[in-house]
Amino acid sequence: MAVAESPVAGERKGTSLDLSPEKEDKIWVASNAQLMWWKFRKHKLALISLGVIAAFYLIGAFCEFVAPYDPQAKFAKYKFSPPTRVRLVDANGNWHLPFVNKTDRELDMVTARSIYIVDEAVLYPLQFFVQGHEYKLLGLFRTDRHLFGLTVSQREQGLFLFGTDQLGRDVFSRVVYGARLSLSIGLVGVFMSMTLGLLLGGVSGYYGGVVDDIIQRVIEFLRSMPSTPLWMALSAALPANWPIIRIYFGITVILSFVGWTGLARVVRGRFLTLREEDFVMSAKLAGASEMRIILRHMLPSFLSYLIASMTLSIPGMILGETGLSFLGLGLREPAISWGVLLSDAQNVAAIVLSPWRMWAPAASVIVAVLAFNFLGDGLRDAADPYAR
Repeated sequence: MAVAESPVAGERKGTSLDLSPEKEDKIWVASNAQLMWWKFRKHKLALISLGVIAAFYLIGAFCEFVAPYDPQAKFAKYKFSPPTRVRLVDANGNWHLPFVNKTDRELDMVTARSIYIVDEAVLYPLQFFVQGHEYKLLGLFRTDRHLFGLTVSQREQGLFLFGTDQLGRDVFSRVVYGARLSLSIGLVGVFMSMTLGLLLGGVSGYYGGVVDDIIQRVIEFLRSMPSTPLWMALSAALPANWPIIRIYFGITVILSFVGWTGLARVVRGRFLTLREEDFVMSAKLAGASEMRIILRHMLPSFLSYLIASMTLSIPGMILGETGLSFLGLGLREPAISWGVLLSDAQNVAAIVLSPWRMWAPAASVIVAVLAFNFLGDGLRDAADPYAR
């Protein structure tokens, strides 16, 4: 007599988890979080992207420690200096620990441009946890230790992994400091837009009626206007004499103000469908509060979309800040963000004399955006572990 197969077992066997038979027992007792992790870790590109994003945020959080120099420090001797080459083999073919050669500056009397000549006879070893300028780590602990650098005087030799700008400032240190503002704007902006989208979209779909009509008309009005010109107009309205912290939050609010409408529409549609489902009606009859019904029963049913929307919205926020700062309507000097660093690309002379100033922040933006997109794909698939 054939024994009927459990629908749960059949459903799980048809999933993309493809676990071996000896792990079958683990499937029966696995939680949703475990199933999500098992599926997510098979997405190799998403795992790599998660590591890249984690590294970026750690660098942004500890930018004072990672950067070898103060981002505003000027090396008058090394204006428009090309990237310093870190070597392991000297001119005689001998191996050493990482080092840099001495660089001398000369002036071309014909073109009046600086020429940097490498003196391979003089070696400066690269050191870790060296002393440098004093700072407050995370704004709490005062220290002067940096991740790496040179032990010689800054007048004698500098370590410029990404070169220097027109004022002799280290581009690598500025890119590292810029990661803090650019990446944090993405997180704070998405948190604000997600909060608005879930709150207003949930209220609109759950209650309906006049409230639904008012919220939907507001959404239609905002979506009828092009987002980029609206960002530019609102950013231009911010007072120019505001301090950096106010400009930062002002730009974040502007980016969030436009970005919540799409999520609110989707949340409303899902709530309109779910509020008539049997499990929602059962929860109401059981005496569950409306907040519990929304948070414990309705929102988890479309968690995959929320996760994908969140991870895919962060790069949009980063690109929005970068674009506004590039146009001079977002963050401005002395604030340091990737968009502020890219604003120099509008100067043709700067591109000709020091192209490394452009590709360093541009590459950071590209890598961060790609990593978030790949991570969003992996999380979207893992959030629904039973999907084929």
